Amino acid sequence: MIFTSKIENDLELFSMNTDGSDVQRITNRLGYDGGAYYSPDGKEIVWRAWYPENAADSLRWVTNMRESLVEAVPLDIYVMNADGSNQRRLTHNGATNWAPSWYKDGQHIIFSSNMDDWNRAYNDFGHNFELYLIHKDGSALERLTYNDTFDSFPMFSQDGKKVAFASNRDATNPRATHIYVADWVE
Repeated sequence: MIFTSKIENDLELFSMNTDGSDVQRITNRLGYDGGAYYSPDGKEIVWRAWYPENAADSLRWVTNMRESLVEAVPLDIYVMNADGSNQRRLTHNGATNWAPSWYKDGQHIIFSSNMDDWNRAYNDFGHNFELYLIHKDGSALERLTYNDTFDSFPMFSQDGKKVAFASNRDATNPRATHIYVADWVE
């Protein structure tokens, strides 16, 4: 299994056996690492991350971590081998890209992002999240949903025929989230 843990005032990814043995640190870079999933064959990991780009960002991150605070920051989607090697950044758009998960073929990743929310330009972090599909090499980005509300937490069924996701479309309360299940057509 894979999980995020705070160690040395940082959030890193770790793996371990289901009985709690053989804990291994997978990432080792100052910043946020979280929301990781193994590929269907267990050979790769997809996760969301943010890393400081300058000394001021690093200082703010470490200071916040001492208080167990996580500031809203842009997140990108990354892929790596299960042992932590060959880390590759798939997105680089200044948006919040998160909730990644694998398609059954192990070649494609579905995730949520506010990259197309025009409000993001005015308030830093827009709230209109849509679903996107991307190849694990970072190519073939495709927007899947088109509405003015929050769509996120996508997961494919094991057979790849359905995709479930959370959304507040059709909600009377803008913060009320419902689960939707859609047929997946390749």
